[in-house]
Amino acid sequence: MMPYYWTPTTQQQMPPQVMPPQTTGARPSGREQSYIENILRLNRGKPGTFHFSFEHAVEPGKNTKIVRGVVEAAGRDHVILRELKSDHRFLFPMIYFDFAEYDEEMAYFNQNP
Repeated sequence: MMPYYWTPTTQQQMPPQVMPPQTTGARPSGREQSYIENILRLNRGKPGTFHFSFEHAVEPGKNTKIVRGVVEAAGRDHVILRELKSDHRFLFPMIYFDFAEYDEEMAYFNQNP
């Protein structure tokens, strides 16, 4: 008769080996990377116009949103904006972010190597 279940063997298993972390010898630069959320954080509190577009609109022709305000916070996948005229706050996923226009000079990362 053939068994229909697996029977473990009685062999002793070796404990898993712990490997030390691999190092490449390269030091981290300590510089912030120029991702959009990092640039938005650098310009936190500066007034600007933020443009978003959505693939699936509730009403025809309503697939864009323009917010005149300031960045309160920005994460890897989202941005929190405060509208200037009403103090209304928005949480937008970054996938809908198109571009931003600032009224003053933008802060950016030091470009010196």
